[in-house]
Amino acid sequence: MLTRFWFKFDLVLDQRPPLGTLLGCGVTARSREAAIQLLKERVFQSDSLPPIKQCIEKVDPGTLDKGHIQPNMGDPDKPGIWFPLGYSN
Repeated sequence: MLTRFWFKFDLVLDQRPPLGTLLGCGVTARSREAAIQLLKERVFQSDSLPPIKQCIEKVDPGTLDKGHIQPNMGDPDKPGIWFPLGYSN
C-alpha cells in the first residue's frame, strides 16, 4: 500500500539546499523509510538528510499551499517524488 508523505526540513539558505525544497517535499512510497531513501538518492544526493522538522503521513495534497505547491506538483497518487518537480525518475 502506498502512502503520501510531506516532509519539511530545517534548511539553511547559505548551505544551498536543493532547488525547490524550501517549502517541503512530497513523496509517495510504501513506507516512511522508503520515502526518505528516495529523498536521499534523488533530491539531496547524499547518504544523509538535513534535520526533518515535520513529517506528515497520509497528507492530503489539497491541504498544501494553493498558490505554489498545488499548481506545481506531480501526481501524488503515483510512487515517487511529486514535489518539487524535477526529481522523479
